[in-house]
Amino acid sequence: MKTIDLRRDTITLPDQSMVAEAFKAPLGDSVYGEDPKQEELEAYAAELFGMDGSLFVPSGTMGNLVALLSHTSRGDEIIMEENAHIGTSETGGAACVGGLMIRNVRGDDGAPEPELLAQAIRPDNIHYPRTSLICLESTHYRYGGVVPPLEKFEAIRRIADQRGIPVHLDGARVFNAAVYLQVQVQEITRYADSVMVSLSKGLGAPVGSVLAGSRAFIERARRYRKMLGGGMRQTGWLCACGLIALSPDNTARLEKDHDNATLLAEGLSKLPGVRIDLDKTQTNYVLATVQSPKLDARALVKALEDRGVLASASDNMIVRFVTSKQVDRDDILEVLAVAEEIWNEAVG
Repeated sequence: MKTIDLRRDTITLPDQSMVAEAFKAPLGDSVYGEDPKQEELEAYAAELFGMDGSLFVPSGTMGNLVALLSHTSRGDEIIMEENAHIGTSETGGAACVGGLMIRNVRGDDGAPEPELLAQAIRPDNIHYPRTSLICLESTHYRYGGVVPPLEKFEAIRRIADQRGIPVHLDGARVFNAAVYLQVQVQEITRYADSVMVSLSKGLGAPVGSVLAGSRAFIERARRYRKMLGGGMRQTGWLCACGLIALSPDNTARLEKDHDNATLLAEGLSKLPGVRIDLDKTQTNYVLATVQSPKLDARALVKALEDRGVLASASDNMIVRFVTSKQVDRDDILEVLAVAEEIWNEAVG
């Protein structure tokens, strides 16, 4: 039985062109700045994101943590939207490694409400932690891959500049955001002082992320990358994949994933008892709320798995589907047929 995997986009595999480029890449000791492909990748990524420099890191979690350490000091406080990935899903690294406090701010569209963010910034008082960083995220993982409006990023940037606070962007899927907004990626990263971008999700590289920022920031970040074990020596094969991952053709391809997600969302929403906010199906995520006394989210996920379709239950009501290069339009149509069959059997 064929398996259609809609659990996550991290399943995306390198294509043949990426594999071919990887194993002909020259190698050198990257910690000493002697790996040609890592140097090339870091220079290209910096230019692409409109920053002075960038660093190749093993993972997005490490990239975000390196950014936090580079922008802050122990005992400081950082501000982010209340469901930001840095706060909910990166194993408490900000507190455990960075000695940082997190102040959460509401933001239903994935970005903190600017007026609430302004109120959350600590006044200069010896009794309070120092507000040292504002964190943004695009696309927003917890809200189903939604793209926060750039108008809010602009308003937050103005507040940050007025208060002298840097902004870090968790841009793990920022190219999905750029495709959705139909803008160049710099139109998003321009609102941040630093940005982390994943190469190994929908872009298809096997390993790695890049962290970009100012020259001074990158010098601090380089030290923290080494401290956290991110000096990987001969990285050329991985960085050759990263260069292809960031190529214009590859980033533009994400639109197909978005189209497949829309097709899936529209089809599932026709099932009685399944509710999907189509306005929030913006990129490659679909969040389906199952509202039936005869079939909850976990039961639906199990029934799908028994028929070769993999998805994730966020709780008893919400099923998450994520499209990627590994899933084509025909696969989506097959999933819809399977879901309808399950629904008819269980609900009638």
